[in-house]
Amino acid sequence: MSIKSIVIIGAGQAGANAILQLRALQYQGQVTLIGDEVHLPYERPPLSKDAILDPENTKLEILSAQKLQDLGVRHIAGQAVRLIDREAKQVVLANDERITYDKLLIATGGAARRLPALDALAQHVYTLRNLEDAQALIPVLQPGRRIVLVGGGVIGLELASSAQFRGCQVTVLEAGPRVMGRCAPQLLTDFMAQQHRQHGVNILLNTQMASCQLEGDIVKIELQNGQVLEADAVVYGIGIVANAQLATDAGLEVDAAIIVNEFAQTSDPDIYAAGDVAKQRLADGQMQRIESWENANRQAESFARHVMGADALTEQAPWFWTDQLGANFQFVGAMDAEQWYVRGEMESSGVLSNFILFGVSNGLITAAIAVNAAREMRHLKKMVNTAQAFELEKHLDCSLALKSMF
Repeated sequence: MSIKSIVIIGAGQAGANAILQLRALQYQGQVTLIGDEVHLPYERPPLSKDAILDPENTKLEILSAQKLQDLGVRHIAGQAVRLIDREAKQVVLANDERITYDKLLIATGGAARRLPALDALAQHVYTLRNLEDAQALIPVLQPGRRIVLVGGGVIGLELASSAQFRGCQVTVLEAGPRVMGRCAPQLLTDFMAQQHRQHGVNILLNTQMASCQLEGDIVKIELQNGQVLEADAVVYGIGIVANAQLATDAGLEVDAAIIVNEFAQTSDPDIYAAGDVAKQRLADGQMQRIESWENANRQAESFARHVMGADALTEQAPWFWTDQLGANFQFVGAMDAEQWYVRGEMESSGVLSNFILFGVSNGLITAAIAVNAAREMRHLKKMVNTAQAFELEKHLDCSLALKSMF
């Protein structure tokens, strides 16, 4: 079949990378990129960090207007898709314009999971998912202001770091027993909580709100233990909800997110999904949903390769990173490894050091974390992707270079 028209819904990381991959694979047909935001495609990882700390010098744009023009892309900005007409193979915009597709990619990302009790206050309550959200926080995070962050995941801790850097008094409320509990081993999460506390961030674990109210310009939060916190602003981040309603309405297979195979293909062979909106069915039938910059890029590339009949991507262990308190943390592999081992010193004279954590299961390296050691990540990825046998004396000997262990 001749593929004359490809439509991409969602002008974020996955949508932008899909365009680049299609053109790199010599696709010559029409590409239409539809985004409900008015912006050109932009990076989201900096929103909790540089976009707040140094907005004037932070480049977020992935594809400029000139680049889109050079790539021959029709970009429709600030316009939502109302429905997908699978029978006619068209998408219908909010203004009722119909656009025909041969292949369709849904890359609509996710929305902040809501906390109705906080939303009801309306004033002084924020979330962070898009550029406007980040811009709204810049005047809020000012020296001396009391900021309560609800949720101790990656975004919560990155925002805690940014707020602390801007001189705020920061409290993090985490309902679970540790911060970043879903994506890092306890050895590291305990260490990260300690680092934040050393920088003046008040981290409260196993803590939930009982109620909240607005008194003048102050948000009062009563915790379940009876403690009352006063805040000038509250920012919450308790996960996301996949923007999968279009797929649900179109009758695609959806389980909280859009179900895709290894090619990013949905239950309709002409419709694909990539990024935070997608959940992949693995070979063993298990479902996997990864919310990361890299996963959005890889699924977008899988889509482009499948459409163009190119070889599929080789499977790789998931990788992501976070920047907090001036330190870079990079993660690869399965964070539920049986044992964890430290290469180097996690802290020296009270100062964060460069170090590596090896995650080991059944004697094999199945995960690794590099802290302030980004140059080592390519070697660690290779170790994890080849399930290298772990040798205690060798792998923890800092006099031996990782690149020599192959």
